[in-house]
Order: sequence, then structure tokens, then C-alpha cells
Amino acid sequence: MENKVVMITGASKGLGRALALAFAKEGAKLAICARSSEILLKVKDEVESLGAEVLAVTADISNSRDVERFVAMSEEAYGHIDVLINNASILGPSPMPLLLDYPEEDFAEVLRVNTVSTFLVTRRVIPGMLERNVGSIINVTSEAGNTGYAGWGAYGISKFAVEGLTQTWADELNETNIRVNMVDPGEMDTDMHQLAVPDCNYPLAKPEDVVDIFLYLASDKAVGINGQRFAAQSEEV
Repeated sequence: MENKVVMITGASKGLGRALALAFAKEGAKLAICARSSEILLKVKDEVESLGAEVLAVTADISNSRDVERFVAMSEEAYGHIDVLINNASILGPSPMPLLLDYPEEDFAEVLRVNTVSTFLVTRRVIPGMLERNVGSIINVTSEAGNTGYAGWGAYGISKFAVEGLTQTWADELNETNIRVNMVDPGEMDTDMHQLAVPDCNYPLAKPEDVVDIFLYLASDKAVGINGQRFAAQSEEV
């Protein structure tokens, strides 16, 4: 990862923070964003304490103007982007209502943040990757995006859409050196999981326990791997 430019959305906490720190330890240059500037700046300080270069931008990447600003600032700072990790997502109402009771505004908001943002950021980053004919895009999915579960509502449906986006981008870019894959990190000890399963009584992985597959897919070792789905807690890399 030495000197590779890695862009991570939703990097203020949970998996996004863990990924930022993991890539920083491997020598990457980072471009990170989140909607909360206060928490994001704490991650920026953590990354810099590891000796890594980092650009931290407060942005709502479900908004195309914020996407343009974030990516343009990143390209200006570093010249290009080697790796994009689409991590930003929200759960929606907690406890999660059944679809029959799901508020229309909340349903639209979850799809906007989880799915539309993945499309917007990817669409903006790909031209630069095509110009250099190299790049790795990693989308964060979920078990709930591969199997429909009652009560997981808009979140699960948004991840089904992310998996469709991943497969479509991968096929469209199949004749290039840009690869698009997805990772299901599994259940983790995060604020989101606490909201989703407030009465959880079983052990959970820490976000830092699942970063290895992301490091692998971002590296040159994964050249040629495209359109694949990985389960972080069961993969050996």
C-alpha cells in the first residue's frame, strides 16, 4: 500500500475508521469523508499520528455536489485515486420496522445514503481510473444484502442494490484493469449493530478484525479479481 491513494467514505467510526487506520499503517495516503466533522477530525488525528498523509473532508456523499467537492479535492491533493472503498451507510429507523410500516421518507433516505451515494462516488472516480487504466473499487455489503430478512427493511434492500451495482460495474469494466468487488464484513461490534440488534447476547468481531480482505483487494495481489463477493470473517488472505 506504500503511497497508494485510498479513498474511504463514512470513515468517522466503525469499519470506516478501522480501515483508515489499517491503510495508514500500510503506508497509504488517505482521502476520507463523513457527515460529522468533529468525529472525522479525531480519525484524521489518529491517522496522522501513524505518520500517514490524510485529507479529511466533511461531506454528505449522497449529494452530488459534495461528491464532486470531495473527489476534486482528493485529486487535487494527490493527483489520482488508486482505491475507492464505498463504506458509508445508515441503518434507518431503530428498531427497524417491517416494510408494511416503513415510513416512506426514511425508506428513501436509506436508499439515498447507502445506494445512490455508492453510484455517485463510483461514477465520479472511475474516469480518473480509466485514464490511468488501473484501480480497485470495494463496496461494503451485508448478509442482509444477499438474503432477505424480515425486519431488515430498507437497509437490506439498499445492500441488495449495492451488490447489483457491484456486479454491473464489474461487468462494464471487465475489459479494463479496474476491478470492482464487494465485501460483507459480517456482524461487528459497532454503533450500527447496537441499533440493529439492541438485545445482542453473542460475541461480535471488532471492526479491526475484518480489514485484511480489504487490504488484499486493494493490493496488486488482487489484480484480475473482479465482480466477486467476499465474506470478511470467513476469508483467509
